[in-house]
Amino acid sequence: MTEKPPTAPAIELTPPDIEPYRSGNTGVPYVTTFDSGKIGPHAMICAIIHGNELCGAIALDQLFQRDIRPQRGRFTLVFANPDAYDQFDPTHPTASRFVDEDLNRVWSPEVLAGSRASLELERARALRPIVDTVDTLLDLHSMQSNGAPLILSGPSTKGRNLAATLASPAVIVADSGHSAGTRLRDYGAFSDPDDGRNALLVECGQHWRADTAAVAVDTAYRFLVRLGMVDLDDAASHLLPAPAVPERWIDVTDAINMNHDDCRFSDDYAGLQVIPAAGTLIAMDGDREIRTPYDDCVLVMPARRLAPGQTAVRLGRYVEMPVTDGN
Repeated sequence: MTEKPPTAPAIELTPPDIEPYRSGNTGVPYVTTFDSGKIGPHAMICAIIHGNELCGAIALDQLFQRDIRPQRGRFTLVFANPDAYDQFDPTHPTASRFVDEDLNRVWSPEVLAGSRASLELERARALRPIVDTVDTLLDLHSMQSNGAPLILSGPSTKGRNLAATLASPAVIVADSGHSAGTRLRDYGAFSDPDDGRNALLVECGQHWRADTAAVAVDTAYRFLVRLGMVDLDDAASHLLPAPAVPERWIDVTDAINMNHDDCRFSDDYAGLQVIPAAGTLIAMDGDREIRTPYDDCVLVMPARRLAPGQTAVRLGRYVEMPVTDGN
């Protein structure tokens, strides 16, 4: 395995104590539902699918602390992987991503119904009956690279439309996930273009920067305002400046996986870097050359640590808004 030269990130965030939320009220630990008693959708905000991604826990903790409740429908707040989160150590901040396996790669019906066992799979199986009742999901994450926040909307128009209506400062990225396994965002009806249920995964920024937590809080409030569950006046002081309508989104055409232990980028690429010319060498995977397939190719979330079987980078194009009508 080949890595980019490591740069020790500053840990600017303090993980909140989530122990008060352990009991919840759903029968599943660390899962709490608030019901308005009025007709409306069931929304879910999910945090810490990866235990070292602190921003979502900060956002949920603030919603709890401010006693935010839905004005219509119901919303569920989920601390997804508390065991991994409990292992977070700021002196080894990458080590607590998961305990046994990546919780964000197990959400296919076949894997969930299979015989394989792990701590993360058992947690996913416990969460699944609740997820199956959700109309709209927001999954809060952070990322290795120190780039702009991203809304991963999935490939269908319904996801892009939902992302656009948040009017968020984050960049909308339409992608299809990972070959290594199914994300929660892509589970079941969320990925069906003809089903009304919908989901977004938001990469709020670099894992441990203070402004990444601000993006997570902003996104959580925008999501609840968009669904008519929270008044804009109650959210306004927690929102970041943003354009009224996003001007463009990124259509991901390729996800590049590495297959060789000797894998490396040809430069220290940053997220959302645009490579002007088609055919530009961007990485080597053993003897395999990886080149840009077209002009003005956008590099989305280039990994800081390259490993066989993992997504190294997504390649995409900018597409002008507005998104087309559709589901």
